[in-house]
This record gives sequence, C-alpha cells and structure tokens, in this order.
Amino acid sequence: MRARSLTFTLVAVLCIKTSAFAGHFIADNALDYRALLTPPPAADSLVTRAELDVVLQFQDLRTPALAKRAQEIENETLFSFTSDVVGLWFKQESLPRTAALFAAVREDFIPVNRASKALWPRKRPPFADPRVKPCVEYSDSGSYPSGHGIQSALWAALLSELMPDHAAGFQARALETRRMKLFTGVHYPSDLEAGRLLGEALAREMLKSPALQTALAAARAEIAAVPR
Repeated sequence: MRARSLTFTLVAVLCIKTSAFAGHFIADNALDYRALLTPPPAADSLVTRAELDVVLQFQDLRTPALAKRAQEIENETLFSFTSDVVGLWFKQESLPRTAALFAAVREDFIPVNRASKALWPRKRPPFADPRVKPCVEYSDSGSYPSGHGIQSALWAALLSELMPDHAAGFQARALETRRMKLFTGVHYPSDLEAGRLLGEALAREMLKSPALQTALAAARAEIAAVPR
C-alpha cells in the first residue's frame, strides 16, 4: 500500500509540473527583495556585535536536549513540521496529493532562497567569531536571510489555509524553528527575521495563483478524509 501511495505522489508531482501548475505558483520577478528586506548590518557594525552576543548567549543556554531538538529541526520536513501541530496522522503516505502540492511549493522556494542570499552574501556567525561553536553541520553559504526562516513561514501560511483551526499552532511551530536555529549557532537574529518576512511575502504572492487555490482545495479534501 505504501509503495502505491509513494508512486501516486511521484505521478502527481509530474502532473503538477506539466499541467495545472505550469511548474510554479509565482513569477520569477514577483518579489522585490530589496523592497521587502533591508540589508543586513555590516560585519564590523555595533549591531552585528550585539547580534553575536545574542548568538553566544543562546550557545551558553544550549543543553543537550536543546541541541538535539535543534538538530531535528535542522532536518525538518513538511510532515515533521505539521505533525508536531496536528498529530502523527499527518503522514506522506496518507496524503499523496498534499505531498505533491508541497513538493511543487518547494520548487518555488528554492530559487527565492538562492536569489535573496545572493544579494547579501553575509558570513555566518562562526566565521565572524571563533567562540561560536555550532551544534549542526554548516557551510560557508549565505547567512541572510535564513532559508529555514523563509520555509517555516511559508509552510505556516499555506498550512493555515489548509487547516485554519490550527493556524496559531503553525505560527508557533514556525517560531520554534527560528528559535532553534539560534541555538544552532549558524544564524544571526536578523537572518531569521528577514527569513520570516520573506517567507510571508512569498506565501502572499503564491496565494494569488488560481492554480495554487485549486491544489489547496484538493489537498483540503484529502486531509479531511484521513482518519484521525
């Protein structure tokens, strides 16, 4: 049964890319990153020094349990994010159309994440201060805005459209993602706030898409039919 469900999900993704969704829910030039976000503080500014102090304070507060949770969130998926709010019934194998929808959403997220980081190639905290000791793997990629910040805000907005009764829970879960990213030591607070702002803007633009609205309606019906 699981194999059939996963096969259906793959077929649904291919259908999304070739028919109703036309590959994307947002035009390439729909977001003006410079209008939405201010540049990050300069590396040698007092603001960045203050932000480094915050990163170090979170590091001092990091317990083994918090490090474990931060590592889990580092690798979070739509289904781990959502099941934390609504319960373990929200599973990929039970929701192939919903999985296919969010696979297409991710196709729109990835170029937005890359383009916004390319505008402001900010170094991550451990490259600025050797006292910062991250608890997750990291690379010398852009810190601003946070990709997890963008993605979690986007997920929270779209999931709130699917399950409005849980909207507050999805927002709280997105906030947890941003908080845990501070415990990892690989982002400044302003990276995460910029990610939130950009993720919410991305969701607003995507929700204007008739194709997305059609897909949300189908996912809503699928979710309603899953036994709790």
